[in-house]
This record gives sequence, structure tokens and C-alpha cells, in this order.
Amino acid sequence: MEPIFLTPYFRPKIWGGRKLKTIFNYNIPDGKVGEAWVISGYKEDASTVINGQFKGQSLRQVYQENPTLFGNPESKEFPLLVKFLDANDNLSVQVHPNDEYARKVENDSGKTESWYVLQADPGSYLIYGHTAKTRSELTEMIEKGEWDKLLRKVPVKTGDFFYVPSGTIHALTKGILVIETQQSSDVTYRLYDYDRVDQKTGKKRELHTQKSIAVTQVPHVDPKLDIKTDHVQDATIKTLVAPPVSPHFYLWQIDLAGQWRTGLNSHPYLLVTVIKGTGTLQIESKSYDLAIGTNLIIPNNIKKFTFAGNMKLVISAPNN
Repeated sequence: MEPIFLTPYFRPKIWGGRKLKTIFNYNIPDGKVGEAWVISGYKEDASTVINGQFKGQSLRQVYQENPTLFGNPESKEFPLLVKFLDANDNLSVQVHPNDEYARKVENDSGKTESWYVLQADPGSYLIYGHTAKTRSELTEMIEKGEWDKLLRKVPVKTGDFFYVPSGTIHALTKGILVIETQQSSDVTYRLYDYDRVDQKTGKKRELHTQKSIAVTQVPHVDPKLDIKTDHVQDATIKTLVAPPVSPHFYLWQIDLAGQWRTGLNSHPYLLVTVIKGTGTLQIESKSYDLAIGTNLIIPNNIKKFTFAGNMKLVISAPNN
């Protein structure tokens, strides 16, 4: 009866930097590294278990071969994906399809995601949504390259939260570090990439204009979030998003200064990432050290546990 600790899968990106090493002390590859997939069961990009009886196995394998640890889910695919993203430059402007479109066209899940902002340089902004009122207007503005007119820029600061449903045009920009919680999918349609050239190929990166137009929500409507804050023992718990607003996952951010005795409650398992500080996870008589950058899953056979220390956590659970 142990938590499942994981080591990340890293992805080099044209827009990446080195913060995943300097902040989280991850042993990242050389060069520009944009993403750490810290809790992932996605295909070949799965995280690796680093403790206990499953040490050395991928999360994907553990999930598929030990369904009781995850509440006997119906799906064979681990439903969520947690990442750190280091935007050392602007990301491409993109949009993700919903489940129906993704299954039909890509044989994959759709992609709804969310961002909790860990750092943002002064004056930072996100691309979030667009100004077109109709799909024909959207198409026309894209074809004319009227990006400044089309794309919505939203100011952003450390501690902000953004929920990004499928169909939302979006992009991180230079100087932002986030933890992203999303559906387990890698289906991304690139709408605009600042005319950048890939250094390896010498060509502009591929755009997916028609698919982007097809899946974009028109007109854009901001989701109505109802962020709640509760004080439980020595923990301040923010419920960032939950069903029915988010049909795929629950997401909490916890500030801990002391002890928080809690449990799975009605959730089949929990995904936990330490985003600041140090502490412990106590399960019965065992104690596990936690520090910034630690990632773990509390499986279904651990009903009660205690977090202790001075930490910030991001915790999620699937809605299944």
C-alpha cells in the first residue's frame, strides 16, 4: 500500500528554456526543453514509476495491468496528463478538438486543458480566445493574417488560473511557467506560429488551418469559473475547477502550513504535484519526503493520509 512516485518525460521545444532544471532541479536534456510530462500515461510519452513493486514500469503499463489501484476504470487509457511548461519564447497559437471530433478524425481523445501560472514576467499576457463573431469572419481574418485584430490578449500574473476548454484558441507567451492539467491527448492544431523557421528542417512549422477553423468555438465565450476557497486544518484549499464546468477533471491548489489529514473521499485516485516547498506524505506508519517537483499518484487502496510541511500542491482527480 504505497503511493506511486513518478519521474517525468521531457520534451525539447523550439520555445523552451532551462527553468525545468533551475527551478525543479530536473535532469533535463541539453538545449531548449519546453515540457516535463510529470504524470503521464500517454502512449510512449508515459512517466516512469520510481518506487515500490512497479519500479521501472511506465504509468501506462501499471494503469492497464492493475485496474483495482485506479478504482476499476472503464477506459484502458489513463485519462489525465499533468505537465510543466516553460515558455522561454511564444508558443504557437493553437486550438484542440473535442472528444467527438478527435475520435473521428485523429483516433484519439479530445483535449481540454487548464493552466495554473507558477511564474509570469511583468507585463506578460496570454492568447486566450478570439474576436470573430461568425465562422466566416474567423476564416476571413485568418486568411488575411489579421492576427492582432483576431487574437485576444489577456494579462497574466503569477497565481492566475485559466481553464481552456476544447475549441478555445490559445497560447502561452514568453516569460510564463505553468503547470498544465489536461485530458490525456496530444492532438494539437497549430493556427499561427509567428512565421518561425525550424532550425533542423529550415522550414516553417506545419499549420493546420482548416482543422483549426473547424473545431474553434465561435463566438468565443469565457467559461464561468466558480473558484472556491476553503480552510481545512492547516490547509487553504482552492477548488479551481470541477464538474459540471469541467466534465473531465477536478483540480485543486493547496497551500499548506502544518498538517492536513484527508483522504480519497469519493475520488478513485489523486494526482499530486508539489509546486513549492517541502514536506511529507504520511500513510499509516510510513512517511515519504516531498519537495518541489515531486509527482505522485495516491491509488485507490490508500483511503486516508496526511500531508505535513510548508508546501504548495496541485492535486487533480478524474471525473469517471
